[in-house]
Amino acid sequence: MNDFAYWLDEMPLVAILRGVKPEEVVAIGEALLAEGIGIIEVPLNSPRPFDSIAALAEACGDKALVGAGTVLNPGDVDNVAAVGGRLIVTPNAGQAVVAAAKARGMVAVPGFATPTEGLAMIEAGADAVKLFPAEANPPPVVKAMRAVFPPALPVFAVGSITPQKIGGYWAAGTRGFGLGGSLYKPGDDAEAVAARVPGFREAVEQARSQTS
Repeated sequence: MNDFAYWLDEMPLVAILRGVKPEEVVAIGEALLAEGIGIIEVPLNSPRPFDSIAALAEACGDKALVGAGTVLNPGDVDNVAAVGGRLIVTPNAGQAVVAAAKARGMVAVPGFATPTEGLAMIEAGADAVKLFPAEANPPPVVKAMRAVFPPALPVFAVGSITPQKIGGYWAAGTRGFGLGGSLYKPGDDAEAVAARVPGFREAVEQARSQTS
């Protein structure tokens, strides 16, 4: 299922498994699913990323939205699609990558750091935009930028996100979060990753309850 709204409604958290190896990725992916995270990104600067994406896509099927992060080359969109990936995430405002992803019917979440970049990615057809790095853009900045974006467009915050930061960003209009080193670091096993999820999940549930 490529309906991004469905996945966000289920749980608006993206697991960023930077540095994960193909031999360990399925166990970690299954642990994330069991804890409620169904959006899983393997950055392309990880070891043998296409092997990891292929393994995840085969193991998870329609139970997860699996794809690639740190996608800088439009040609890599085809490589991700070829192994079953359905999600393309960029760290930058990469218009060509967004266009390639949408031509393939994939979910495209490009990065942005300014209103100009964000609006350009919306015009390019992005399904959501990723505020990166979030450390440089605290909630008041997000609130100001959110005011000029289409109300229904999801804005993600990525970069040093912890459970304690989710409430402030959510109140400012953020509707998703990419979890990198605070969720997974190279060498972590499935059990260690799973143990970190409840804090994030509870923070999202609390933020949702305060704005519903």
